[in-house]
Amino acid sequence: MDQPRFPEPDAGELIHTRTYEVRTYKLTPDSFLLRGVVCDEKPAGLYIPDDPDPLWMHLMVVDLTVEYPTFAITAVDVLFREHPHEGCTDITGTYQQLVGLSIARGFNARVKELFGGPRGCTHIGALLSAMAPVAIQSGWSMRMGGEAVARPERPATLEQRRRAYAMNINTCHVWDENGPMVTGIEAGAAVEVPLSVRRRLESLGRPTDRWLTFQDD
Repeated sequence: MDQPRFPEPDAGELIHTRTYEVRTYKLTPDSFLLRGVVCDEKPAGLYIPDDPDPLWMHLMVVDLTVEYPTFAITAVDVLFREHPHEGCTDITGTYQQLVGLSIARGFNARVKELFGGPRGCTHIGALLSAMAPVAIQSGWSMRMGGEAVARPERPATLEQRRRAYAMNINTCHVWDENGPMVTGIEAGAAVEVPLSVRRRLESLGRPTDRWLTFQDD
C-alpha cells in the first residue's frame, strides 16, 4: 500500500518541503532502535537557476536505542548528512546527554531544557519531538507478533492492566484517565481494536474480537 501523500493545492508554487520519517526496529525482546530522519528540500531551480535537481538544505538522522518496557534511552547517534553551515556539526556530541533519559513522559520538556535555543539544533529538537510518540506506539508493537496476536495473554489484575497501558494515560482525550475507555479497561473490558486492524481482519475473513490484551480466553 502506498504511503499517504500531500494533496496538491489548486493554486500556488511549491517552494519548500519538510519531511519527517521515523522507524522502529526490534533489536531484542527488551530493546528497540528508533531511527528518525528530517529533510528540508527546495524544489529544482528555486535557489540555483536552471538546476535540474531538488536541493536538500537539511538532512539529519538520529538513532536512539531504547530499553523496553522502561523506555530509557541507552545509546544515541546523531548524523548530519546535509547542513547549511560548517559549524552545524559542532553540536552533535551534546546529544549524548539523552542517554539515561526516558523517552516517555516529560521527554519533550527535557529536550527543550537541554537543547533549546543556542544549546542545540532546532531541527534535531523538532525531530526528537516527532520521535517520542513513535516510541510509545512501538511499545504496543514490541508486545505483538506470532502467537501473541492469535492468543493474547490477558493481564489478570487491575495493576497488571494499568501497567500495560500506563504510557498512554492522558496523552489524548481518548486515553483520559477518567474517560469511558480507560474506565472500561480497568473494569476488565478488552481494548478497542484499532479501526485499521479491524477493517483488515474483516477483509481477511477473520474474527475481530480476539486481537490484543485484556480479552478473556
